[in-house]
Amino acid sequence: MSEQVFHGTTILALRRNNRVVVAGDGQVTLGSIVTKHRARKVRRIYHDKIIVGFAGATADALTLSEKLETRLEQYNGNLTRACVELAREWRTDKYLRRLEAMMIAADEKNTYLLSGNGDVIEPDDGVISIGSGSTAAQSAAVALAENTRMEPVEIIKKAMKIAADLCVYTNHEITVEEIGE
Repeated sequence: MSEQVFHGTTILALRRNNRVVVAGDGQVTLGSIVTKHRARKVRRIYHDKIIVGFAGATADALTLSEKLETRLEQYNGNLTRACVELAREWRTDKYLRRLEAMMIAADEKNTYLLSGNGDVIEPDDGVISIGSGSTAAQSAAVALAENTRMEPVEIIKKAMKIAADLCVYTNHEITVEEIGE
């Protein structure tokens, strides 16, 4: 019998007009069954100055979030340094290497995607996403950002709606967090 895995999510981050917005859907799926509709996959850490969103195994993602917060404390809130050190540890540590999750972290100035391969990726155009509906969400956000004057929160909500309409592992229960003016 094959082991069933909790599957799918969509996390989207957009930096525009001196603001950063991160959103995530609420669906948790086990095999072909939706087991939760309102999971919170986007949250604030480090004195509410950093927004993180995660995709993958929940316990693994929470472990990574805690590790990132520890690194932020160690480096006085320097997100770049904390992300690089976390990615390095994640890639080299025997226990952490097995974690199955990805994370987006953002503060007032920086947005990064972190992975267990040691990646710390900063988006070129201010938009980045992870998870099963990420291609639809990111494509929609880029198109809206390039072709409208919509506010960042409006773009994020519309892009996440498009992803939820297309991806069976993404729902319309969206959590949105914002930092900036």
